[in-house]
Amino acid sequence: MLTTREELDDRLPGAARAWLDEALAEAAHAADRPDTGTPDRPDTGNPPWETRFASAGRHCGPEHADAVRALLLIEARPAAPDLARLYAQGTAAERRAVLLTLHRLGLGPTAVPLVEDALRTNDTRLVAAAVGPYAAAHLDAHGWRHAILKCLFTEVPVEAVAALADRARGDAELSRMLHDFAAERTAAGRPVPADLRTVLALTATPAAAPTEES
Repeated sequence: MLTTREELDDRLPGAARAWLDEALAEAAHAADRPDTGTPDRPDTGNPPWETRFASAGRHCGPEHADAVRALLLIEARPAAPDLARLYAQGTAAERRAVLLTLHRLGLGPTAVPLVEDALRTNDTRLVAAAVGPYAAAHLDAHGWRHAILKCLFTEVPVEAVAALADRARGDAELSRMLHDFAAERTAAGRPVPADLRTVLALTATPAAAPTEES
């Protein structure tokens, strides 16, 4: 769970709090005026808050960077193309912050390609961030099942997977994929992750039957 603004105010020194206030004001201005050009500031590139997004760790400390970047994204409400550009241009830490905040940006399924990109990497921090609430809500069954396998393959704890029990429940195809994965590991003389058994047990739980309307 990301640190809240109130918690940040308690933990950040004065200079960092002042920097954050200015950064959030710039993000709010960008949300009010989605065009980046103004009479006194021609459109010469990305909005100023994006520079703040990149430098959050330097000004507020790396331990608070995710939370600060999340607050900036929530305040700025970038459109899907702008968010995709911010993700593509960002460092791994910046991409992680984007992924952690997706479910709070009201983008619908338009940001699924960012999750899919993260799941193609072997960066465990990105994989863990990618399987949060946004993926639970918007990844299709095929993509979600492969996200589970990616977690097992990269040893990302499945406790990072949002809504795991709900989506795995009664999933016979996921059960088949897990058995195949376990068989491949065993044949190669490699250990089967303990988390695989955890997910497999969830797939054995019958899916809830639909209720009839009265």
